[in-house]
Amino acid sequence: MIKLSVLYPNSDGASFDIDYYRAKHLPLIQQRCAGACTRVAIDEGLGGIAPGSPAPYIVIGHLYFDSLDSMQTSFGPHMAEAVADIPNFTNVQPTIQISEVVM
Repeated sequence: MIKLSVLYPNSDGASFDIDYYRAKHLPLIQQRCAGACTRVAIDEGLGGIAPGSPAPYIVIGHLYFDSLDSMQTSFGPHMAEAVADIPNFTNVQPTIQISEVVM
Protein backbone atom coordinates (compact mmCIF):
# COMPACT_ATOMS: atom_id res chain seq x y z
CA MET A 1 0.00 0.00 0.00
CA ILE A 2 1.17 3.51 -0.85
CA LYS A 3 0.48 6.56 1.31
CA LEU A 4 0.77 10.09 0.00
CA SER A 5 1.11 12.42 2.98
CA VAL A 6 0.67 16.18 2.68
CA LEU A 7 2.18 18.00 5.67
CA TYR A 8 1.12 21.58 6.38
CA PRO A 9 3.76 23.22 8.62
CA ASN A 10 2.70 25.31 11.59
CA SER A 11 4.14 28.81 11.97
CA ASP A 12 3.19 32.26 13.20
CA GLY A 13 0.44 33.59 10.95
CA ALA A 14 -0.40 30.19 9.47
CA SER A 15 -4.09 29.58 8.86
CA PHE A 16 -5.98 26.45 7.89
CA ASP A 17 -9.70 25.88 7.23
CA ILE A 18 -10.11 22.24 8.29
CA ASP A 19 -13.82 22.27 7.40
CA TYR A 20 -13.08 23.20 3.77
CA TYR A 21 -10.26 20.65 3.65
CA ARG A 22 -12.52 17.88 4.98
CA ALA A 23 -15.69 18.75 3.05
CA LYS A 24 -14.31 19.98 -0.29
CA HIS A 25 -10.60 19.45 -0.92
CA LEU A 26 -10.22 15.78 -0.03
CA PRO A 27 -13.53 14.77 -1.68
CA LEU A 28 -12.38 16.58 -4.84
CA ILE A 29 -9.20 14.52 -4.89
CA GLN A 30 -11.05 11.28 -4.20
CA GLN A 31 -13.46 12.03 -7.04
CA ARG A 32 -10.64 12.81 -9.48
CA CYS A 33 -8.83 9.62 -8.54
CA ALA A 34 -11.90 7.60 -9.58
CA GLY A 35 -11.67 4.92 -6.90
CA ALA A 36 -7.87 4.52 -6.92
CA CYS A 37 -7.64 6.44 -3.63
CA THR A 38 -8.87 3.75 -1.25
CA ARG A 39 -9.12 5.96 1.82
CA VAL A 40 -8.13 9.29 3.33
CA ALA A 41 -7.19 10.37 6.84
CA ILE A 42 -6.61 13.74 8.45
CA ASP A 43 -4.33 14.40 11.43
CA GLU A 44 -4.97 17.76 13.11
CA GLY A 45 -1.95 18.86 15.15
CA LEU A 46 -2.53 19.38 18.87
CA GLY A 47 0.97 19.99 20.19
CA GLY A 48 4.63 19.11 20.13
CA ILE A 49 6.51 16.72 22.38
CA ALA A 50 7.18 19.32 25.09
CA PRO A 51 4.13 20.21 27.19
CA GLY A 52 2.49 23.37 25.86
CA SER A 53 4.59 23.49 22.69
CA PRO A 54 2.83 24.01 19.36
CA ALA A 55 2.35 21.18 16.88
CA PRO A 56 4.99 21.21 14.14
CA TYR A 57 2.21 20.68 11.60
CA ILE A 58 -1.27 22.22 11.57
CA VAL A 59 -2.65 19.32 9.56
CA ILE A 60 -1.32 16.23 7.84
CA GLY A 61 -3.51 14.70 5.15
CA HIS A 62 -3.05 11.10 4.03
CA LEU A 63 -4.22 9.52 0.78
CA TYR A 64 -3.95 5.74 0.40
CA PHE A 65 -3.50 3.84 -2.86
CA ASP A 66 -2.99 0.15 -3.66
CA SER A 67 0.18 0.80 -5.63
CA LEU A 68 2.58 3.52 -6.72
CA ASP A 69 1.39 3.06 -10.30
CA SER A 70 -2.28 3.57 -9.36
CA MET A 71 -1.36 6.71 -7.41
CA GLN A 72 0.67 8.17 -10.26
CA THR A 73 -1.89 7.24 -12.92
CA SER A 74 -4.95 8.50 -11.04
CA PHE A 75 -3.61 11.46 -9.06
CA GLY A 76 -0.82 12.70 -11.31
CA PRO A 77 -3.05 14.21 -14.02
CA HIS A 78 -4.99 16.15 -11.36
CA MET A 79 -2.04 17.45 -9.32
CA ALA A 80 -2.29 20.97 -10.79
CA GLU A 81 -5.97 21.21 -9.86
CA ALA A 82 -5.26 20.01 -6.31
CA VAL A 83 -2.40 22.52 -5.91
CA ALA A 84 -4.58 25.34 -7.28
CA ASP A 85 -7.15 24.61 -4.56
CA ILE A 86 -4.65 25.03 -1.68
CA PRO A 87 -5.17 28.82 -1.26
CA ASN A 88 -8.86 28.10 -0.59
CA PHE A 89 -8.01 26.53 2.79
CA THR A 90 -4.50 27.56 3.86
CA ASN A 91 -1.76 30.14 3.45
CA VAL A 92 1.13 27.69 4.02
CA GLN A 93 3.17 25.71 1.50
CA PRO A 94 2.83 21.97 2.17
CA THR A 95 5.48 19.29 2.00
CA ILE A 96 4.59 16.03 0.27
CA GLN A 97 5.93 12.60 1.11
CA ILE A 98 5.15 9.32 -0.66
CA SER A 99 5.63 6.24 1.51
CA GLU A 100 5.14 2.52 1.36
CA VAL A 101 3.06 1.34 4.31
CA VAL A 102 5.02 -1.59 5.75
CA MET A 103 2.95 -2.31 8.82
